[in-house]
Amino acid sequence: MTAEPSILVVDDQFTVRACLVQLLRGQGYRVLDASDGIEALAILRSQPVHLILADIMMPRMDGYALYEHVAENPEWVAIPFVFLTARGLDSDIRHGKELGVDDYLVKPIVAEDLLAIVRGKLRRAGRVAQSPVQPAPEPMPGPTGLILGRLWVEPGEYRVWLDGARIELSNTEFKLLECLARRANRVVRAEELIKATHALDTTYADASNLLRPLIRSLRRKLGYSAGDMGCIQSVRGVGYRLVAPPDRTDFRNRDR
Repeated sequence: MTAEPSILVVDDQFTVRACLVQLLRGQGYRVLDASDGIEALAILRSQPVHLILADIMMPRMDGYALYEHVAENPEWVAIPFVFLTARGLDSDIRHGKELGVDDYLVKPIVAEDLLAIVRGKLRRAGRVAQSPVQPAPEPMPGPTGLILGRLWVEPGEYRVWLDGARIELSNTEFKLLECLARRANRVVRAEELIKATHALDTTYADASNLLRPLIRSLRRKLGYSAGDMGCIQSVRGVGYRLVAPPDRTDFRNRDR
């Protein structure tokens, strides 16, 4: 938040708008004003605004329409928005709250109440702006996953976890691992695997040639060094078998 927050006052009544501007400027705020929603949008596009105080009943674009434009714009959606209106019906207030507006004051407005709301909204917006952005937590596997010891494959989601850590695979690598996981501990013929990964009907020799670099890449991403089969075992002349990774740990019960 800057040392001088900008407040946008939107009201079609000049005297009301002038009083609000004078009151807020007297408190050290930088105040912008508009007579309706269309003028307000032009101001929002041209300069930073930290709080909006808006009447509801205005010509050309009313307060409800203005709020919807603000809420739909990613650059403005975090700006606190307060309705100032002579419409004191419970239904009007409920409608404003259902839209998601931050607060709702009914005219005639008590200066102390308005200033308290302004200070509170600006303080909260400042704390949010200064808070470091936290990355969204990695979603954990769902109940439909294929579990093989420390390995968890989520069919249809193209997601794989090993020891609870996400493993990034290409689509082809995932199809290969999913096919093996569905037949865990059993040998899957190379011809069947290549049909799952490449949609090809071919011979064992051709299938093996196509699978070999894919298997190497998959083993590497699962943490195995060159020459180490790991949990993907080669069965000469037939295909491959997926077994539980060594040093089995049930990561489903780890703290998350």
